[in-house]
Amino acid sequence: MEGLIMTAQLLLGLSILVGVHEFGHLIAAKAFGMRVEKYSIGFPPKIWGFQYGETEYSFGAIPLGGFVKISGMIDESLDTEALSQEPEEWEFRAKPAWQRLIVMMGGIIVNVITGIIIFVFLVYSNGSSYVPKEELNKHGIVAYELGQEIGLKSGDVILKVNGKDYNRFNDLRSMEVLFADQPTYKVQRGDSVFDLAFPEGFLNKLTDKKYKDRFIAFRFPYDVGQVIAGSEAAKGGLLAGDKILTVNNEPAIYFDQLKALLTSHADSNVVATVKRLDNSTATLTFKVSPEGTIGFQPNPLINYMHDEYSFGQAIPIGTAQAFNVVWANVKGFGKIFSGEIAVTKSVGGPFKIAQMYGGTWDWMKFWNMTGLLSMILAFMNFLPIPALDGGHVVFLTYEIVSGQKPSDKFLENAQKVGMVLLLGIMGFAIFNDIFQIFF
Repeated sequence: MEGLIMTAQLLLGLSILVGVHEFGHLIAAKAFGMRVEKYSIGFPPKIWGFQYGETEYSFGAIPLGGFVKISGMIDESLDTEALSQEPEEWEFRAKPAWQRLIVMMGGIIVNVITGIIIFVFLVYSNGSSYVPKEELNKHGIVAYELGQEIGLKSGDVILKVNGKDYNRFNDLRSMEVLFADQPTYKVQRGDSVFDLAFPEGFLNKLTDKKYKDRFIAFRFPYDVGQVIAGSEAAKGGLLAGDKILTVNNEPAIYFDQLKALLTSHADSNVVATVKRLDNSTATLTFKVSPEGTIGFQPNPLINYMHDEYSFGQAIPIGTAQAFNVVWANVKGFGKIFSGEIAVTKSVGGPFKIAQMYGGTWDWMKFWNMTGLLSMILAFMNFLPIPALDGGHVVFLTYEIVSGQKPSDKFLENAQKVGMVLLLGIMGFAIFNDIFQIFF
């Protein structure tokens, strides 16, 4: 069932993004009097379609993209027969270069607008919930394997990031921080304060799926929420509202401490000291499961902040969030080309995107992912690769600056090279997805 939900979200998200992207080309072309022969979401073979005016609108069976066919344009169809004749006034090639440039930028522009709209409405409808720095530093952080690798310890207080102050826990793990040339934390541990620099190759590990969520987390005290009926916790006498103080005489006031202790005593008995709601204490014995649990839901004792925004306030915040996605991709490409991040750890195809959507249908997460992908799609299409919009933009910019149009034969060959390159990248992404999932 999870696989079906992942697939459904992927197909819906891609259909929306491809649809608006190709609509951007279509509306710009029609605005300048160009004839649009076809508009398709998905690649052939055609599943369903209809004719409206001069344009055929359709859905294709391969849902990994789409296209518009504009008369007189060398595109991925490589239909060049009509180019041997004199251009008609309604053809792409008959229009001024600046108009053709706007048409080729149309899809990118609409994807950017779509991404901004989605992020603005998410900010407006959801606001922002977070752990503020002041609350975080009451208890410090939890350092998992990757955090420990750079020298962090659970309970450390992070004072600054890359030499600057920060406002909330998520700022510690933001792309802006992690993609800096030399990420550093200023750390307080007891009475000492020192700087910790991320080691070379750290980003490669951070993007490895086996280290997912194994960097840092915020530390929190807790009390007992729901005790699961029939569980070892219930059999041992644990009650809602209890605070577990120790397990086998080791401190367990923070939830990460409790988890570590229960994991280390999996499938064995432990003795816990708990504080009751009436401030009395009790000594309880539990049998820990092989998974390292006893059967209750923790209630985090930490003060989250929640900010609500008016629509006017949401516009600049949502816009900034949308463009932060683009900036993160730019920085990510730089890290890939410099060798700091392996291509296999950063390039994902449809399977990876489906996993990012997740196996449960959550509309807020769906729209967040779709907004994210809209900005990524705009960025990727702007890359100067023939067969992508960015390749056309390069050739048209050259024509505008030099006053000379590249020959149709050159454009045709460039399109062929671009198609081979894109198919190679797509094939690599799909193979890499399969490898990452099964190996």
